[in-house]
Amino acid sequence: MDQIDMGFVEECEPWKLESRFFPNKVGGKPAWLDLKDLPSAKYVECKSCKNPCIFLCQIYAPYENNENAFHRTIFIFICKNDDCCKPNENGNLQVLRSQLSRDNKFYPFEPPNEQENWRPDINSTKFTKVCQVCGLLGPNHCGKCKLVNYCCRQHQIIDWKAGHDKKCSTDNINNDSSTTATKNTLQSILFPEYELIIESDVSNTKNDKSDVNKEEEEMKKYEKLLENGEAGTLQTCDNVNDDLLKMAAGDEDKVFIKFQNTIRDDPDQVLRYNRGGVPLYITSKNEPNNIPNCEKCNGERQFEFQIMPQLLNYLNLPANVKSLDWGTLLVFTCKNSCNIESGYCSEYIWKQDIL
Repeated sequence: MDQIDMGFVEECEPWKLESRFFPNKVGGKPAWLDLKDLPSAKYVECKSCKNPCIFLCQIYAPYENNENAFHRTIFIFICKNDDCCKPNENGNLQVLRSQLSRDNKFYPFEPPNEQENWRPDINSTKFTKVCQVCGLLGPNHCGKCKLVNYCCRQHQIIDWKAGHDKKCSTDNINNDSSTTATKNTLQSILFPEYELIIESDVSNTKNDKSDVNKEEEEMKKYEKLLENGEAGTLQTCDNVNDDLLKMAAGDEDKVFIKFQNTIRDDPDQVLRYNRGGVPLYITSKNEPNNIPNCEKCNGERQFEFQIMPQLLNYLNLPANVKSLDWGTLLVFTCKNSCNIESGYCSEYIWKQDIL
């Protein structure tokens, strides 16, 4: 079996999640790879409401045998509007790829020195105008101070309501974004920021027959509960995620049983990386078909990684019935990781739900 890397959420010092250290991260603003040619709001627009999607997470995933992808990062964005989150539809999601050769205009040739005071000048704000609210390209600026930039009018209004309109002047603009009220308001637009720790799933490399036996035992147990009309009692099984079980209640799906058995030993994993492998589907239904070719080179795309439903637990989402949700998010990227030259290009993401 292929070795699979798993991602886990951890808190860390904010400076460790900046572009200069090529981080894997969740939430906050993107730690851009190409620091100059940033994507505009239009580039990550939600297909439903037409507002810019908000940064969800990113993973640093270089291609060892591709000199043009010595540095390579995949970025995921999602619309926070609940109404745009529709079952088995990806219109509220966007995925971008950026890559650079080792010799580039932004980063030293040698690896970074992971210290807080190392090269703070390696930052997108040194190369271009960045949206104060979300971190996207900020071509528009405040008409009064002309020192704060925005990706769109919607985010300018958000910043003004956060206090910028009352404190805007060339004398105190540097203090504007430092107030607690402003920070709290702007941070509520973004997801909480965490580091993604990547670990190898050693157990998955073993061709262990006991895994098959466990799956068969769980399926028999599940079928018995279904016969008795007690599928909801599956949460009594050891080490099974309650939210996933609620999703599967009444859904006689062997694929879901395999899903829960696979994550049983590491139930907190929020990401599974398996470039060129097969996704861990959460159901036999709604699997992606006809993955579109790369929009840049027209080459074939392959599966690279997936975002697990456990990540939802870390996003500070409102406790209401209708909210952002997914079974799993599957990311497909250009198989050859074709050369971008500069900036960012779109890749493909599929949202699989149990419905």
